[in-house]
Amino acid sequence: MMKRIFFLLSFVCGLTSLTMAQSAQYENVMTKNVALLDDSSSYNPQKLQELANTFERIAAAEKSQWLPFYYAGYCYVMTAFMEKDNSKKDVIADRAALNAEQAAALSPDNDEINCIRSLIATSRIAVDPPSRGMQYGMESAKLLAEANKINGENPRVYFLIGQSLYYTPEQFGGSKTKAKEMFQKALDKFGSFKPTSNIAPHWGEYRTKQMLAELK
Repeated sequence: MMKRIFFLLSFVCGLTSLTMAQSAQYENVMTKNVALLDDSSSYNPQKLQELANTFERIAAAEKSQWLPFYYAGYCYVMTAFMEKDNSKKDVIADRAALNAEQAAALSPDNDEINCIRSLIATSRIAVDPPSRGMQYGMESAKLLAEANKINGENPRVYFLIGQSLYYTPEQFGGSKTKAKEMFQKALDKFGSFKPTSNIAPHWGEYRTKQMLAELK
């Protein structure tokens, strides 16, 4: 009996150690790649594609984690905004959407994922603004409203609302004045915002400051 108990305890301890090692490995590789994403030199299509590929590989290995899918989606949607060939934008946005959907399946009602999905909708507008502006503009706004309802302290929500107001023509509801108010609110929220970990979403503050500087 004692041998059996000892064996079971050894098995449990070994399994716990293995799980902890895998968790540490995941944290380490994510920390490294999120840091690369934080580096402004990574903001070009080639580097973003490389990072998207890496995050997708991590997601394939860590099927219960939503953040790798989230960051892959983020990389793709940023690439979609940079893509100059409108015929390619939807393909890239589709890849971003697929990753965002997989993240949402793992973490429903997530304000950060809604922010990414809002960006994806916005990226589709650029393909043909006259015919797509209303459809995807409304979709983007709805997703941000949902994100705000989930977490009213998320600074990225206000930053993205500000961006929408800034880039939307006044005749369609845009306003530089209201955009400035949203950017200022976002900056205030960034001041008190504390990510839950070093791999949790924390982007947007630098760009918020840039937009406020443009509106002075």
